[in-house]
Amino acid sequence: MPDPTPTPEEVWNLLVHIAFDDRDGWRRAVAEHTGVAFSRIRVLKRLARSGPTTLKDLAHASAMDQPATTVAINELEARGMVIRDVDAADRRRKLVSITDVGREVIAKAHAVPDPAPAALREFDVDDLAALRKLLRRLEK
Repeated sequence: MPDPTPTPEEVWNLLVHIAFDDRDGWRRAVAEHTGVAFSRIRVLKRLARSGPTTLKDLAHASAMDQPATTVAINELEARGMVIRDVDAADRRRKLVSITDVGREVIAKAHAVPDPAPAALREFDVDDLAALRKLLRRLEK
């Protein structure tokens, strides 16, 4: 009996499972190599992409609540990976920025090997090219 017609949600759930659920070993390796919890690496990456941002906006972008974001930023600030500055446009607000130390941590994280799942390594060149073409259509 053939598989039922796939839905976007089914395919998305498969992608999420492969990309997130099967990478625990890599996340642990990143934390060990950098000495920084993986959740903090995610915050640093968001800051590197966004530039200076408020805690509220960072919490929203990181899918964290504000108290957890504050704890993360306090820890990263104590380690010299981020700084808080007064927002020149609104002196009541503080903007969080990544420092050179934080960028070095991200570079170390990117240096940790992240091998493809064994099943993907078994794909032939044509299958890999077809999958790459489809996945690139998802990039925005």
